[in-house]
This record gives sequence, structure tokens and C-alpha cells, in this order.
Amino acid sequence: MLRLTEKKIALTIKELDAGFGRIRDLSVSIGKLSSGDWVEPEGPTPYPSLATLRSWDRKLLSRYQPFYMPFCDLCCMCTFGKCDLTGTKKGACGITMPAQQARTVLMTACIGAATHTSHARELVTYAIKRAGRDCIIEPGGNAIGVEAPIIRLVCGEKPQTLADLETVLDYCESQITSLLAATHTGQEGDPLDFESKVLHAGMIDQVGMEVADLAQIAALGYPKADPDAPLAALGMGTVETTKPVILVIGHNVPPSVAIIDYLSRENMTDQVEVTGICCTSIDASRYSPRAKIIGPMSWQLRYIRSGIPDVIVVDEQCVRTDAFSEASLVGTPFIATSDKNCMGLPDRTDDPADAIVADLSTGLQKGVLILDPEKAGEVAVRVARAVMPARRKSLASANPALISEKAAECTQCQLCRRACPNDLAIPQAMKAAGDGDLSFLSAIYDICVGCGRCEHTCVKKIPVHSLIVSAAADKIKKERYVIRTGRGAIQDVEIRNVGGPIVLGEIPGVVAFVGCSNFANGGKEIAEMAVEFAKRRYIVVTSGCAAMSIGMYRDEEGKTPYERFPGSFTAGGIVNVGSCVANAHIAGATIKIASIFARRNLRGNYAEIADYVHNRVGAVGVAWGAMSQKAAAIASGFWRLGIPVVVGPHGTKYRRMLLGRADHDEDWYVCDQRTGEEVYAGPAPEHLFVAAETKEEAMVLIAKLCMRPNDTSRGRAMKLSHYIDLYQRHNGVMPDDIPRYIRTMSDIPVTLKGDVSRILLKSAWKERPIPDPTLFRHSKPISPEER
Repeated sequence: MLRLTEKKIALTIKELDAGFGRIRDLSVSIGKLSSGDWVEPEGPTPYPSLATLRSWDRKLLSRYQPFYMPFCDLCCMCTFGKCDLTGTKKGACGITMPAQQARTVLMTACIGAATHTSHARELVTYAIKRAGRDCIIEPGGNAIGVEAPIIRLVCGEKPQTLADLETVLDYCESQITSLLAATHTGQEGDPLDFESKVLHAGMIDQVGMEVADLAQIAALGYPKADPDAPLAALGMGTVETTKPVILVIGHNVPPSVAIIDYLSRENMTDQVEVTGICCTSIDASRYSPRAKIIGPMSWQLRYIRSGIPDVIVVDEQCVRTDAFSEASLVGTPFIATSDKNCMGLPDRTDDPADAIVADLSTGLQKGVLILDPEKAGEVAVRVARAVMPARRKSLASANPALISEKAAECTQCQLCRRACPNDLAIPQAMKAAGDGDLSFLSAIYDICVGCGRCEHTCVKKIPVHSLIVSAAADKIKKERYVIRTGRGAIQDVEIRNVGGPIVLGEIPGVVAFVGCSNFANGGKEIAEMAVEFAKRRYIVVTSGCAAMSIGMYRDEEGKTPYERFPGSFTAGGIVNVGSCVANAHIAGATIKIASIFARRNLRGNYAEIADYVHNRVGAVGVAWGAMSQKAAAIASGFWRLGIPVVVGPHGTKYRRMLLGRADHDEDWYVCDQRTGEEVYAGPAPEHLFVAAETKEEAMVLIAKLCMRPNDTSRGRAMKLSHYIDLYQRHNGVMPDDIPRYIRTMSDIPVTLKGDVSRILLKSAWKERPIPDPTLFRHSKPISPEER
């Protein structure tokens, strides 16, 4: 292996691509920017430990300082406690309030990373059993030459077969164990070191997600980086209730695949409806576009209580823990399939399928645990066909008179409104319904997150959520939408086409809508934001519950966003990469920009690539309905890459933001690699993790956070025009921080030159150079050849 320590050299190697028979340029940078000396390591690249990237983390955390929002002032984690941590007080172990809050954030991120990594382990085991250890990993066939960019970046390895993924998971599991150990009493105590470990957990989470999606793409034949992936049906109104209906809920797709395979083997594909909620449904539609997606996790209560599903099959993650009891109330047979979510049910895994079918069909047992996906699939189909005729006759349509009668029992105590996460005007709607006007209850349906807390607090035991859903019966029948099935990775050619325009700022940014459905004002807002930025020629990417919510929206012409905008990774596209684990492809796309466009080495070169992404790639994550620990871990992975994340108002419950201080000029200096000098680059991006109260505030933030120090004047002018336009539209005035983002007069949008120039004249603005930016400090300038 070539070893150079004096100079920083990039070697371009031409190798023949067997698939295309063409020449492909591979850039191999020698060494690591973070180490000071650029050295290509000999032999295997060591996997990063908890402290390997600590210096990079602290660079970020010095800019974006943690702002803590404690839920309570106590620590109750050991028998010394409860310890009062208010003010400058310390716990019995010596911990402070900031450290305790950072420890809580780390535990949240560890839970999320462990969930995805455990999911990945199960998928790899299942995929090997199904396709063999030598099954080739081809996430995009010949369209992708840089497979598994996150694994390459973090682990320094290029996995080629399913067997290679097992070693990567060994690393992830060991790191999660170490991270969780750091939260023990008397381990870590410094808030910033806790925060560094939070970022590490996020990076490990991204590796685990990439492993999971690579495994299922390889073994199950999902779309491979296909911009034109097929459309799948979305919404409760798409279900054909004349057929037996199976509902799958969760994130681990093998049971859903087994159901689809059994139907295919028995020639019953057209005779049974396979419907789903959460990411299992997205992954089922990637396997078979005939599978129908009901909606995000907030649709669970309403769909189960509708009685439409004849059998419910759950696996893991984001499944309501009362799903079995809710299913029992409407007489729906229930099958649990994961050892992480047994639901208290008897294990029938080793029993004959005939015996299980008989017990579930006759009601002798209301639910069972079956840990064999194939058996679970067979039992689900057979039970659904057996019970469907009697159950369908018992389904009752919404009766307005009965709804009004039940609503009239409301005492207007306001407890339901106090319990509602979104403070919905439920008492007023109940009063109107009691008087015969159901329109207010129906309107609440559009913004209800389906938590059911209104019912648990009701002193009259009124089924409030059920009344809301019943009042919206006519709306539900019209819930007929489409979603583009998850395409998986982004093609190399797509990265080549947009890499330059993104880095130079000519494409204003990449906006990723991800996360759960804990929306403050309904899913329509996230769809409106996605459409707004697609119309402005941003690249919009999405996944999971956010992808479903975007699809549940029609414009004036009756088209959903997936019908209106292309599915390619290009300006004005809306790209659904897939389920939660497919979020890795979004991070992977930003990494591939550095690799393919800038020809930066990926092999174990995290700090340099993160520095490049942070300073040059105008990407922003938006987790508008973030709820789960998984969503927190996903966000953490983006933070370590230097990509800011915006959350909705409920995101403040994660207890901590990472906020920049725009008025502290000393925080916003970068090293100009052309001159070696430190240059003021402005607060671009201003925050790393920030919550917005409204959709309008979020859109303004997104446009602002897409700005980067590396923007050309043309690119900065374009980004500023979007920022100013959105700010003016929603606030009625020009933003007051424009001088911070104008480096030269060429940065001013042509149409706004007069207004902006007047603002600059009133400030102490001075022209400054546009740097070739990095957060790393060098003792001498770097020549273009060395860069």
C-alpha cells in the first residue's frame, strides 16, 4: 500500500466496470483530514470507537451549543436519588443538570440505534436464510458504483455479499453496548462528552439502517434505485371490503412477505386484501405494489376499530401496545410475530398450522404468538378467509343519531382537551355533535394524531376517538390516494448531475421530510411544505410516515404530489426512498456527493466528509412529526454529518436543541483552504437542531438553513431570494439578518437589489471573500492539486 506523509495527493484510478463495460473514475484521497497528516492506512481501517471522532464532534458542539429544556429538576436513576439538580446543585454522584439532560438524550439515541440495529440483525439473518450468504448486494445494479456509502465511510469496508453485513453489525452492536454503558452512574459526567456520544449513536444508527435496507433489497428484490418505482394505493378508502382483509403493523417485513408469498403460491392474490400501517406497509408495497398502505402510525386506532381488518399481524416498532386489546374489542383475530413484541400471547410457533387456524377462527383463542414468518403468513391468510363472511355482516355503518346521542353525554369538563397533545377543541365539537352538528368532530379527524388520550381521561367513558372517526365516515370513503413505493438508493448518475449545482448553490437545497406522524396540525402541513419546496426546485426526499402523509394530499387537479412531481433525485423531484431504515439512503446521497462529485475518499474518512457536507451541501432534515426514539437517533446521525434538522413543536420534548448564536461573530469563522486564513463565513447554517412552532416558521427556517459557506454568488442569490420571499410572505417584512448572508454585492438577488442595498447601507456591512471552507485549521494553504 502506498504510504505518503509529506504531501496530500489524490490518485485517479481507472477501472473497468463489468456491468457497463465503461471506464469509471475512482478518486482515492491519501489519508485523513482530521489526523493532520494525510496517510492511507495499511491493512484494514480500524472501526471508529466512541472517542475517534470526539474532536470533530466538539467542533460542531462549540458552534451549536446544547440548549437544555428539562422535563423535571430531579434525577431518579439510582438509589441515591431522587436528587435535586436545580440551579448549580449536583446529584449524589456529582452529576449536574446539563449532564443529566445530555445523558437522557444519549439514552434516547441509544434506544433508537438499538432498535434499528436489532431490526437489521433480524433482516440479515432472514435474508441469508432466504437467499444464501453469498447473495450479492446490488442496491442499484449497474446504476450504482458507490454501494453502501455509510458503511464505507464509517467502517472502511465495501460489503459485497450478505455475509459481509454480519461483521458490520457486530461492530454496531458493540458500540451500542459501549454507549449505553456510558450512561451508567459514575461513568461520563461532562455534557459535551455525552453529546459527542449522542452523535456517535446517530452514526451507528445510520450504519444499522443501511445494513437493514441493503439486506432486504438484496433478498426481496425491491426496486433498485428506480426513479420510476411503481405507485401503490394509499388510504382507508382503497380497501375492498368485499374481500378478506389482513392488516400488518410494524417495521419488520418478513411476515408481510410471507403473507404475499402464500397468496401467490395458492393463486389467491386477487382474493385477499393485504393492507398495512407504518413502515411494514411501505416495505410490503416495495415487494408487491398490490399491497395497500392505510397510513402512518396515527391511523392504527381508527382502522382497528373500524372492524374492517379480519386479521391483524404485528411485528415490531411503533405498534400500539394496546393493539391486541383493541382488536379483541372488535373480534379481530390477532397474530404477534416478534420476540420483541410478544403482547402477552401464548407461543404457538411449534404447533401445526391447522390447529392454530382452528383456534383463531372459532374464537377459542383471540390472539397468538408465531415466531416463524412463513407459518404466520399461512395462518393469517387462512384465518382471514374463514372469519370474513361473519365479520363483514356484523360491520355497522356510522349512525349520525347514535353519534349525537353519545356526544350529548359530554359534561364539558375539558379534561379531554387538557389531555390532547394538540389542545384540540374536543369539548366544543362534542357539544355541537350533541346538538346534531357533526361537522366540528369531522374537522378534528383531519388533525387528530390518534393517541386516544381523550378517552382515557373522560369521566363519562365516552369513546371520543371513535366518535371523531365515525363523524368523518364520508371523508374516509374518499381516502383514495397513491404513494410511490420506496425506490431505495440514489443512482450515481443522479449524483453526478446534481452534485455540482448543489455544492455551488445553483440547486437551492435538498430537503428531507422524515420521521413520525405526531403532527401539531395534521399531516396536510408536511405535504404542503413538500410541494412548496418542490415547486421552488429544491430536491425533496422523504421516507416512512412522512412519505405516507405527503401522499395523502391532492391539489386542485386531483393529483397527489407523487403524481405531480418526478421520483428522480433532481431539482423539483419528490423522492420516496422507502421505510425508516431507507433513511440511510438520504444520508448516503450527501456522502456520495462528496465522493462522486468532489472525489473525496470515503474509506474510513468520516471527519473530512462530514466537514465537506457541512460546509458545501445545502441539505436540511425536517422531522415535523418526530415522536419516537428512532427519530431522535436518525436526527443524531444527520447532526454528525453537519446537516441541520428542523422539528415541529412537539420536538421540544426531546429536551435539547443545538442552537447557533448568529450574533456571536467569533463562532462563524472557517479556514479558507486557498489562503490558510480564517474568514468570517456567516451563520450558515445557523442551527443544527431547532424546533419551529408553525409550518410557516419551518419553511422560512428550511430556506435559511440550506445556505452554506461554499455557495457561489449565483447560488447564494438564489437561496436568499427563496429565504426573503418566504419570510416576507409569512411575516410581512424583510428579514433583519440579511447582512450576515451577503458576502459580496453579487450575492444580492437581482430583483431585490434596491431593497437589500438599502438594508446594507444602514448596517455596518463590509464586503468579504467567499472562502473555500473547512472547519479544520491548517498551518499553510492547500494547493488545488493537494485538495
